[in-house]
Amino acid sequence: MAGPKVLVLGGTRSGKSSYALELAGRLARGGAGSCPKGLYIATARALDPEMARRIQEHRKERGDTWDTLEEPLDLAGALTAGRASHPVVLIDCLTLWLTNLLSLEEETRSEKIGDFYEAVEACEVPVVMVSNEVGMGLVPPQPLGRAFRDLAGRVHQELAARCQEVILVVAGLPLVLKGGRATGYPTR
Repeated sequence: MAGPKVLVLGGTRSGKSSYALELAGRLARGGAGSCPKGLYIATARALDPEMARRIQEHRKERGDTWDTLEEPLDLAGALTAGRASHPVVLIDCLTLWLTNLLSLEEETRSEKIGDFYEAVEACEVPVVMVSNEVGMGLVPPQPLGRAFRDLAGRVHQELAARCQEVILVVAGLPLVLKGGRATGYPTR
């Protein structure tokens, strides 16, 4: 049987990554005991010093209990390649991945997103995905910003339909949108 799929959404600095990291660690341990290394798929690229600092902060928070695979474009390939040898996969973050995909032609972008949906569904271990909820703010003034917001909204809806759990994190507090406590996930 395939492992549970969890989508963790939230705004910037909402605590979503910390919550997802804690959740994925619990899934890897089966609730208790020592944790075998999980797979952390990072989508960020250090294109400037500030982003490099953020990436370092995330690495420090994870510690050495995670194998990190950096993949800015081919999430399906990364998920397929790394899942067999890890008890859980954590992907952080989908909105950075979507930003990276905007540089591709629309047909290629759609293909990569479709491949990702298939890889998530086929994954036999738990998959926890982190993404920014960008649809609750102001309408972006530029066409590219609106296109990104719309793409993220569509991807979130599609993943939410495929996931057993969907959690919105606000001010560090998780709000379960789908799945409830039926699967035993922590809600702090």
